[in-house]
Amino acid sequence: MKKRWIGIILVMLMGWNVSVYADQTAEEILKAVVKIRSVIPKEAHTADTLGTEREGSGVVIDSEGLILTIGYLIVEAETIEVTGIDGKTIRASFVGYDYNTGFGLLRTEKPLDVTPLKLGQSSSVKVGDPVLIAGYGGKDEAAAGRVISRKEFAGYWEYLLDEAIFTAPAYTNFGGAALINPDGHLLGIGSLFSQLTLPGLGSIPCNIFVPIDLLPPILSDLKTAGRSRKAPRPWLGINAEEAHGRIFITKITSGGPAEKAGLVIGDLILTVKGKPVEGLADFYRKIWEVGNAGADVPLRFLRGIQIREITIRSADRYQFLMLKPKKI
Repeated sequence: MKKRWIGIILVMLMGWNVSVYADQTAEEILKAVVKIRSVIPKEAHTADTLGTEREGSGVVIDSEGLILTIGYLIVEAETIEVTGIDGKTIRASFVGYDYNTGFGLLRTEKPLDVTPLKLGQSSSVKVGDPVLIAGYGGKDEAAAGRVISRKEFAGYWEYLLDEAIFTAPAYTNFGGAALINPDGHLLGIGSLFSQLTLPGLGSIPCNIFVPIDLLPPILSDLKTAGRSRKAPRPWLGINAEEAHGRIFITKITSGGPAEKAGLVIGDLILTVKGKPVEGLADFYRKIWEVGNAGADVPLRFLRGIQIREITIRSADRYQFLMLKPKKI
């Protein structure tokens, strides 16, 4: 199987060398994918869940050293290092993080000697399309794949993508990896390993990519303010999971809004502001419909055999993160 995939990869790469991206070879395109290593303080809010040392990939997207990655690699980072394909390491600084999409931006202290990867259009990506998944390491870390689904993805950490890109076969070093089309353009950034059930095939290991079309609307804000300037969504500080359409609280953020209001692990959510909850994505959307961060979110929930009601004063998620964005 490994030899078969290597053969497919080589065929794809050879085809790209004579594609419309004619001014670059596939090898040159993959130079734009770099390695990211970050160190996070022990007291950071994400240290317990994401660790204090994180490593993954990123993609050079401009000639000034701007690198796009998945945000969990660099959020609350104290120091960041970037390694290019030549093996040389250079210091980098945190630029911005968008909680809604998951994108993170950093910038090297001086531009890298590589051609930036051009942004493609993820809206044009269809199920069945061939793609290349590339983490740091050039051709040795490039793998051929296909898009197996375009659908919403709801994460347990109050996160929702309306139209995530699912690819297979699963790629191991997915964090910050580049999803590239046959023209050599960037379609998405690697976020997660997952399982997807397909009719007639059963459960398939796969990866989830954040679509690149979500970047342009917030790119300027991330570069200048470190975050989107849009009014922040209400955040409760919970982890939630769905089972048979029911929403269970699985974790409460210490010091967060839900803990202060008295919500506990195991509570089963029934309604948001009197409206029944139908799945995890619906739960999040109903919370966000209440208003912006700071709005009161009324919940009805089941604890044991008792139905209870509670109102949570929501917060801005960024207030609970140790961020060091670039100054305006």
